[in-house]
Amino acid sequence: MNQPVQASATASTPFRFSVDQFLALCEQGLFDDYAKSELIEGEIVVMNAQHSRHSRVKSRLAIRLGNALEALGSPFEPQIEASVRLSDGSLPEPDIVLTSYRGAGVVPVETAALLIEVSDSTLENDLGRKADLYAEAGVPEYWVIDLNENRALLHANPRADGSGYDGQLDVPFGEPLHAATIEGLTVETAGLE
Repeated sequence: MNQPVQASATASTPFRFSVDQFLALCEQGLFDDYAKSELIEGEIVVMNAQHSRHSRVKSRLAIRLGNALEALGSPFEPQIEASVRLSDGSLPEPDIVLTSYRGAGVVPVETAALLIEVSDSTLENDLGRKADLYAEAGVPEYWVIDLNENRALLHANPRADGSGYDGQLDVPFGEPLHAATIEGLTVETAGLE
């Protein structure tokens, strides 16, 4: 028979959501009052509102990437704040995703060539937890646009054991960004701010 589960008064276990559960909650409008939410390792994370500089840099970079990819005849296109299914427990919304996916659902991680986070107050998380998640999921390349230091931090080649990326290239604003994994992709950073 269906018996209630008896939980120990001394033990507590956080509930971890799956991507499908999270998407069902989103469809019911549970997060409509929040600027942005994402699922990270089963935890629902509600993000801060975006300020103008963050939004401006993200938009300018997406336009530049789109123009460069089109000129290359690349199958990839930039999508802004598209949810990427990394696993059954993680569905982040990077600021920009370069993907070949053209479907109606969330972006499958295997179609993502490059993920980009524009970072100011979230820099520690973007360089730590998110970098590890993206590497573990096999995302070939990951950029963090550091608005605090006016630079881009480029990561490529996820380690086989999923423990991050092999190295980081630090590119100051004013220098071009060269993708490591998309042949010929270069974008200028001058005037991004």
